[in-house]
Amino acid sequence: MKITQAELYTVAVSEEQYPTTNLPEIALAGRSNVGKSSFINKMLNRKKLAHTSQKPGKTQTLNFYIINQRFYFVDVPGYGFAKISKKERESWGKMIETYLKTRKQLKAVLLIVDIRHEPTKDDRMMYDWLKHYGIPTIVIATKCDKIAKGQWEKQKKIIKQTLQLAPDVPLIAFSAETGQGKDEAWAQLAKFL
Repeated sequence: MKITQAELYTVAVSEEQYPTTNLPEIALAGRSNVGKSSFINKMLNRKKLAHTSQKPGKTQTLNFYIINQRFYFVDVPGYGFAKISKKERESWGKMIETYLKTRKQLKAVLLIVDIRHEPTKDDRMMYDWLKHYGIPTIVIATKCDKIAKGQWEKQKKIIKQTLQLAPDVPLIAFSAETGQGKDEAWAQLAKFL
């Protein structure tokens, strides 16, 4: 896909702050520090559109990025080891759940995992939840440049087994460094756009 325009359109914590357009939306979910911002930047050919951080838990809002005036990427707060209070974590959970369950413009969710590690309990819960609500899912296994290419299939098999992925759910090895998997990711996303 040729990206001619991409910008942060709005940030939201509640439904009344969501964009009022009917453009399709693709949400990105994953644990803190898994590489969601790097994925967005690589996919959109931008260096610093989505802010990357060494500190987990930086994204605390739903960030809507408008692309080519045709669709949105929606970055949701990362789950997992962010140093936030239990109360804050619960409010994030409600915010994410409300968005994922009620948003008619949501066409698919990119579940971002790290190819080097077995998916976490939170990853499994997220995938089960998406499956339960019938939300189309594409799994993106980031950081594939950090392991030997010969290990990709073994790691992908572990991810498939751990998440108990349905056979029709795409699983893409991705690198924000090299661009590996970018064309494949766009090919999958095109089905929803």
